[in-house]
Amino acid sequence: MIKSLISAFLMYSRIPMPQIEWKEENRRYALGFFPLVGAVIGGMLILWRCLCNILGFGQFLFAVVGVVIPILITGGIHADGFCDVTDARASYADRQKRLEIMSDPHIGSFAVIMICLYFLLQTALMSQIQTIRQTILIGCGFVISRSLSALSAVTFRCAKKDGSLQNFVKPSHRTVTICMVSIWAILSYFGMLLCSYPAGITAAAASVFVFLYYRYIAYRDFGGITGDLCGWFLQFCEIWMLAAAVFSFRIMEVLA
Repeated sequence: MIKSLISAFLMYSRIPMPQIEWKEENRRYALGFFPLVGAVIGGMLILWRCLCNILGFGQFLFAVVGVVIPILITGGIHADGFCDVTDARASYADRQKRLEIMSDPHIGSFAVIMICLYFLLQTALMSQIQTIRQTILIGCGFVISRSLSALSAVTFRCAKKDGSLQNFVKPSHRTVTICMVSIWAILSYFGMLLCSYPAGITAAAASVFVFLYYRYIAYRDFGGITGDLCGWFLQFCEIWMLAAAVFSFRIMEVLA
C-alpha cells in the first residue's frame, strides 16, 4: 500500500518521494491513491487563501497563484493531456490518426489557443473565490476530478493496449481501486455540501455531467480512453466545477 502511494505521487506529482523499484506489484493500488494528489493541491490552495487574507493580498494575485499551484505540484502532466486531446479532436481525422496525433510530442496551434483560453478563464473564475469556506469547496474539486479520472481508468474501455495509463491499469486491483476512489469522492462531495449546499450540489452535478460527456467523447472519437484523455477530462472537470460553484456563490449573494 505504501509503495503504491509513493508510485502514485511519483507519477502524478513533482513532490519529492522516496525512490522505489518500478514494478507492477508496487502499482497495484496506485490509482486508488491518485486523488490524494488532489488533496495536496486543495490543501495548498487553502493555505494560500489564508496567507492572502493575513497579508492583505488582492484577488488577482490569489487567482494567478491559485492557477499556478496545480501546475507546480503536478508538473503540468494533465494540461499536457488536455493539449494532446485538443489537437487530436481539432484534426477531425479518423480514430487511428487521432490516437497518433496524441502520441506526437509536438504541440499544435489549436492546443496553444485552447490552453491559453483555459488558463485565462480559470484565473478569472478563481478571482471570485473570496472566503476560506469557498476555497475549501474548490479544493474538494481537485480530489473529485482525480477520483473520477481514476474510476474511468479501471472501468472504461481503453483505446490502446499500451501506454502510460496501462502501466497503472493492468496491475491495479480493480475492486479495491473502485472502493478507494469512491470513498475519496464521497468524502469530497460531502465536504462540498458542508461548505455550501447550493454550490456543492451545483458543482457535484457539473462533475457528473462532465464525466458522462467524457465517456461519450472518448468512445465516439477514440474508441476508449487513454492517459491523455484522463488528463483532458480532469482539466475540464475542474473548470466546470469551479464555474458552477462561482455562479452559485454569486446567485446566492444576489438573492440574499
